[in-house]
Amino acid sequence: MEITYFEEIKRKLVHLSSLWMVIVTLLVDSQLARVLLFLGILLFVLVSEHSYSCNGRYLGRLYGVIFGRMLRARANPGQWIVSGAAPVLAAAVIVNLMFPRHVAAMSLAIMLVGDAFAALVGRRFGRTKLVDGKSLEGTLAFVASASVAMLVIVCACRLGVGMFCLALVGVVTGALAELFQKSLKADDNVVIPLVSGMGMLFAALVTDMVLI
Repeated sequence: MEITYFEEIKRKLVHLSSLWMVIVTLLVDSQLARVLLFLGILLFVLVSEHSYSCNGRYLGRLYGVIFGRMLRARANPGQWIVSGAAPVLAAAVIVNLMFPRHVAAMSLAIMLVGDAFAALVGRRFGRTKLVDGKSLEGTLAFVASASVAMLVIVCACRLGVGMFCLALVGVVTGALAELFQKSLKADDNVVIPLVSGMGMLFAALVTDMVLI
């Protein structure tokens, strides 16, 4: 089901609100604490979505009021539709398990910021089609917005020029993952941060840079 552009904006604002996960990843030193926090919220979201599918009196209704119109598909009675929030939280768990803290935070930010701007710009201004309906305009919006996000993180955390260069590698690999996401038949909320993080790790390995 095609949602309106206004609802798409609301969806992407919710998407961008998940940047709190980037902040938590940067501020919380304990890897275990970060993973348990994101995992706990993931389980709560899944329970809420299941309650919505079952017409739950309290949690299900609240979820429906807030997020129901933003779902790309309407839930039939008893049909459990998993929204984009669950894959985002799953990605937060995975990258915090796999990558150093700053790489994990950057890979999440690349996905959250880049994907949001790619969708909004591509849907409204996309004219030059590339792959699977994705547009050049949307891809450029991904790269530009995610690069700005990387600059903000690097400056805020005083990570240096070298780390910014690694982050740009993550932006480019993430943009490619977003571009070919439909061909890969994978959820972009998961594949983008994974590919971005692996791109940064590979670049660090090649340049012999120590990541923290």
